[in-house]
Amino acid sequence: MKLISNWFRRYFSDPQAVILAVLLLVGFGALFFFGHMLAPVLAAIVIAYLLEGVVRLLVRRGAPRLSAVILVFLAFMTFLLFLLFGVTPLLWAQTVELARELPAYINQGQQALLQLPQHYPIVSEEQVAELLQVIRAQSLGFGQRILTYSLTSLPGVITILVYVILLPLLVFFFLKDKEMLVRWFSGFLPRERHLAVQVWGEVDVQIGNYVRGKFWEILIVGVVSSLTFALMGLKYAVLLGVLVGLSVVVPYIGAAVVTLPVALIAWFQWGWSPEFAWLMAAYAIIQALDGNVLVPVLFSEVVNLHPVAIIVAVLLFGGLWGFWGVFFAIPLGTLVSAIIRAWPRPGAEPPATA
Repeated sequence: MKLISNWFRRYFSDPQAVILAVLLLVGFGALFFFGHMLAPVLAAIVIAYLLEGVVRLLVRRGAPRLSAVILVFLAFMTFLLFLLFGVTPLLWAQTVELARELPAYINQGQQALLQLPQHYPIVSEEQVAELLQVIRAQSLGFGQRILTYSLTSLPGVITILVYVILLPLLVFFFLKDKEMLVRWFSGFLPRERHLAVQVWGEVDVQIGNYVRGKFWEILIVGVVSSLTFALMGLKYAVLLGVLVGLSVVVPYIGAAVVTLPVALIAWFQWGWSPEFAWLMAAYAIIQALDGNVLVPVLFSEVVNLHPVAIIVAVLLFGGLWGFWGVFFAIPLGTLVSAIIRAWPRPGAEPPATA
């Protein structure tokens, strides 16, 4: 107990450190316990962060704040309507077509597996039989999950309608009344909070840059992948392109996971052919350009974290908060890094204040 007491006095003797710790505990606790209920609010905050950069650009060029907000909001609504009535029906049609042809693909895959012992004697027929049994069981479970989802889809439709109605309203008010909301929220915080302000000042820039950069990365990678797949004649081009675009949300892991459906659909369609090789080469080029050109350009101002730290952050925050934890894994990792750097240490100089 004495050891713990000494450690606590050593690192929490500074009142600023205590204030920062309390704010972090309250914030993380609120997200953990109420994050599901506040999902539309969190989504609106993310979108407002995304649009705030455009609003600031228009304001710097002389436009009144309200006019800039209205113009950017109308552009956002146009993009949202395009997604709802242009992209979503196409995605749904391709998903239904894939589900209809899935049994034929499974049968084709089983026939290919049955031929493995003939071409590769190291693989026994018993191993292939066990693998086919696992595939059949997983396919049956997948069909049952689809049926369960279809029977319980009404609450999901209602949730989507709530998002469609509430989300634009929240985004508009977050943009329009940003300064008023920030002042109102600041009124509940302690007056002496320079350490928390220092950490938030650094993280605020990182989160804004990350959200805007990640949006453009998803959009560019998704559009380029869809166009490439369509031009090369791959089935379900838009569906697979959207999956490739969304895969960039999860660094490293997403690209590896989404490669499997792309390769399987290409193999089912063309087999081991030049078309399959060209498709996979084009996909590899897209991934290489994303990692070596697009990411450095879009995220040049975002603090770089070690790949191990990024993977740990994805696993930890994704386990806590699902999709949003994965999406914000890098900013949250940056937050932890900023806290560690700014935390008062015994014998260290206090942080400079403005």
